[in-house]
Amino acid sequence: NLTIVAAHPGWPWTDELIAMAIHKRNVFVDISGWRPRYLPAQLKHEINSRLQDKVLFGSDYPSLTPGKVLDELEQEHFKPGVLDKICIRNAVRVFKLEGLV
Repeated sequence: NLTIVAAHPGWPWTDELIAMAIHKRNVFVDISGWRPRYLPAQLKHEINSRLQDKVLFGSDYPSLTPGKVLDELEQEHFKPGVLDKICIRNAVRVFKLEGLV
């Protein structure tokens, strides 16, 4: 029943976090603490495929403002619908916010 949201892309264990998030239904990744352009390539690849339902938006405010992070996310050219999942739909599902948003 435990939900785990790992922050800061699991660095320096990004590959291990990707594997856990793919394998375990209760493990999620937030992207806080990293400018999107510097996210590890393997994480960007998985966000665009197997992890698109397991990644949550985070900015690490005030160090990184939400607007700056969102602007950079848009420049990463994720598949259609992926940013909507990262920024809204995944959090609504994970935190059981249906009907509140």
